[in-house]
Amino acid sequence: MDKPKTTPKDFFLWAGVVVAFYWSVISYILLTFDYINYVFPNPLDPLAYYTIDPYQSGISSEMASIIVLFPLYLFLMKIIRGDISRDPSRKEIWVRRWALILTLFVAGVVIAVDLITLLTTFLNGEALTTAFLLKALIIFLIAAGVFMHFIADLRGYWEMFPARKRMVGVGVAILALATIIAGFFIVGTPAQARLYRFDAQKVSDLQSLQSQITSYYQAKQKLPAALTDLSSMYGVYGSISGLPMDAQTRQSYGYQTTGALSFKLCADFNMPGRVSRSSAAITEQSVPQVSPMGDKSLPDNWEHGAGNVCFDRTIDPSFYPPLTK
Repeated sequence: MDKPKTTPKDFFLWAGVVVAFYWSVISYILLTFDYINYVFPNPLDPLAYYTIDPYQSGISSEMASIIVLFPLYLFLMKIIRGDISRDPSRKEIWVRRWALILTLFVAGVVIAVDLITLLTTFLNGEALTTAFLLKALIIFLIAAGVFMHFIADLRGYWEMFPARKRMVGVGVAILALATIIAGFFIVGTPAQARLYRFDAQKVSDLQSLQSQITSYYQAKQKLPAALTDLSSMYGVYGSISGLPMDAQTRQSYGYQTTGALSFKLCADFNMPGRVSRSSAAITEQSVPQVSPMGDKSLPDNWEHGAGNVCFDRTIDPSFYPPLTK
């Protein structure tokens, strides 16, 4: 009996299945890795100290990929199974066998590499951190699950037990949905992330204002009476339209002198400041904080709670000598 020919419909259906499936699995792995990195940050990673908005690290695109591509994969597979039920010879087309065997090969390689990496790390005497073990476990479980699912499909197991296949499909769909929902509890909702971005912008604006105020002091040896006084030094940029303003409320930031060398900057924050656990560990060790430019005369601690918060600053003249003309 001649083998059935592969039609363009068969080819593109299976091509779509492979792309949707692989992309969904990779997005799921990356999403769980982002959760792990957020909960167990690497203290040796400098980016771990600035985890303000986890949705900017790829979580949003990974969630979107799973939400769109996994149902697409299920839909395409439903079409393929319908074709096979009407014409069982479609099981023997080469594109189907290639897709199944390729997936089995990739899953087997991933399992082997995962175990080799785990054993190599252990034999090298390196610390097996919680984050590393969780990532290794996730890769192993997903690769093993994919391998067992497609070997069962290749051997016709699912045709003998269709109810079990439906249970597996429903279980995987529930797992994907639960993982996405869990993310809202782990890293917060997108709406909360937007509020954190507003707060991060406010801190950045206050840092800019602090820099302008200290430069003003160096130029005139006195503090500005109001933020609008900065216009005399910065021209158009220092005008009321050029000064940093609260992007959320479109209001000016609070400023008040509290002495000849001291002042405070104020802003309304939506949420308490959120930092990664690695940052919290550094704060607990009371490590002195300095500004990004290495200036040690003013503290660069911008931790805040929710509501109106003011940051007191005092200028040390020894660190800010007059500017020479």
